Amino acid sequence: MKSYHNKEKGIAISFDDIFLVNGIRTPFGKFCGTLANVSPTDLGIFASKAALLKSGVEPDDIDQAIIANIGQASGDAYFLPRHIALYAGLPITVPSLMVQRICASGFETLITAAEQITLKKAALVLCCGTENMSLAPTVSFGNRMGYPLGRPVFKDMLWEALDDTAAGYPMGFTAENVAKKHQITREQCDAFAYLSFQRAFNAQKNEIFKDEITPINSTVFEREGLKSRKVRLPGAVKDFRVDEQIRDTSLESLAKLQTVFSEVGVLTAGNCSGIVDGSGAAVVADLSTVQAKGLKPIAKIVAAATCGIDPKLMGLAPVPAIKLLLEFTGLNIEDIGLFEINEAFSAQLIGCEIELGLDREKLNVNGGAIAIGHPLAASGLRLSLTMIREMNLRNVKYGIASACIGGGQGTAILFENINMK
Repeated sequence: MKSYHNKEKGIAISFDDIFLVNGIRTPFGKFCGTLANVSPTDLGIFASKAALLKSGVEPDDIDQAIIANIGQASGDAYFLPRHIALYAGLPITVPSLMVQRICASGFETLITAAEQITLKKAALVLCCGTENMSLAPTVSFGNRMGYPLGRPVFKDMLWEALDDTAAGYPMGFTAENVAKKHQITREQCDAFAYLSFQRAFNAQKNEIFKDEITPINSTVFEREGLKSRKVRLPGAVKDFRVDEQIRDTSLESLAKLQTVFSEVGVLTAGNCSGIVDGSGAAVVADLSTVQAKGLKPIAKIVAAATCGIDPKLMGLAPVPAIKLLLEFTGLNIEDIGLFEINEAFSAQLIGCEIELGLDREKLNVNGGAIAIGHPLAASGLRLSLTMIREMNLRNVKYGIASACIGGGQGTAILFENINMK
């Protein structure tokens, strides 16, 4: 292990022989769609149980659970990491930890797992990121103390989550700032969104996502000594396994949409990330455990970096994070065969492309969050798993997954294909 910190550049860490064994995710349900009433805890249980099965790991073998969730969207939100671990079948004695770095929280579960393994506090770790944005509550802060006469105040926590009060405006405006900085046009943003939809639509049609999605059904999660958890999907829905946000569209349709953040801006509901519900999970292990148990990892977790930037330009944060990661590992951008960068907003992704000099043929090759959706805490795991599977299909050695983070941060993580042919 090697670590680094610099107040100007950020923080970074590399790992010795830490592996992502395997992982899986739920389908992503559209806003107020099929998964709208499934709690983030239950979504996490679905993904975690499936990830253990796919990895060939018994729940009893897990030493820690590292869980991410951003929006508290169920009555048991305080207990979410513990409840996911318990109902996924982990031993009662195994502890659970919640991590939160907003849009990079899914990455943070993998990074924290690798750090815990490096510190010899675990050998096998279950990672999970889960989010139900449809269930984001409407709240009244301070109602316990009563209201001024005639002035009860309620806030929509999903809307509040998109408003960075430090920057002074919603995060969409930060992407409009990127567009102004790089003179990115509405036409460029729509073209990028169209490509994202087409790539994701074709990937879905060709069953590229089939291996990374576990179906969801109405069920009851049971564990001896604990209360049962019932999950009900609407109507007669069975084997729900398709991302609902993905659709076939056209440039003409995208061009008709109104801008949402500025009357003279470039961003619309069609060229920004979709609000969706979903979960992802993965298992991380050290080399000795991989060998002893005969596991077949899909990638090595090589290194990770995180940095901070001006919140008013938060969408560009993958740029310094990726640059630091490359500098720290001694690699060049040409050494990286695939990139997955979260498509929070089309303008910010185009800005990252410009500043990094990226080849779009290596970027989000199966579409991104504009088409698939961005369930905050789950996205880092989705990006990682999607890219790693594509790395194995294309026989690519290195891939970097990254995301901008509300408030002005960026995280990037480097994976190595250990199954090169």
